[in-house]
Amino acid sequence: MSVRLRLQRHGAKKRPFYRLVATDKRNSRDGQYIELLGTYDPMVEPPSVRINRERVDYWLSVGAQPSDTVGVLIKKIDAPHVVDLSKSGAEETARREKREQKKAAIEARRAETTKAATAAAEAAVEAAASAAVAEEASAEAEEAATDAPAEGGEEA
Repeated sequence: MSVRLRLQRHGAKKRPFYRLVATDKRNSRDGQYIELLGTYDPMVEPPSVRINRERVDYWLSVGAQPSDTVGVLIKKIDAPHVVDLSKSGAEETARREKREQKKAAIEARRAETTKAATAAAEAAVEAAASAAVAEEASAEAEEAATDAPAEGGEEA
């Protein structure tokens, strides 16, 4: 089996988008592939190139032959517009830590909101209970007031 590194064309008519793949040379251009190694978008300025350098180096080391266009893209891998998808672990760790910090901040806000909502609900229940007690007391006072003159009026 002879492996080639080549581009698969995707995208709409007159809006090409390419995937850089490792594939058996007998497969069709857009057919089955062994591994996806990156992408190439020539429609943006400058063209967007994203390549997993470690995997490309691996395939070249085991004898894969790049197509002419892929050879040019590989030579430009150090250009500023080329994104290396196999970045060092430090960059990936930093990105992961940043995501975790965002998640922790969101959870803290949710907990704070939940705590505030719980406190507000407890205050509302307490206020309703005290209002009920006050209403009972005023009803008893009113009842006592209506009973007192009636008793006093009968004696006189």
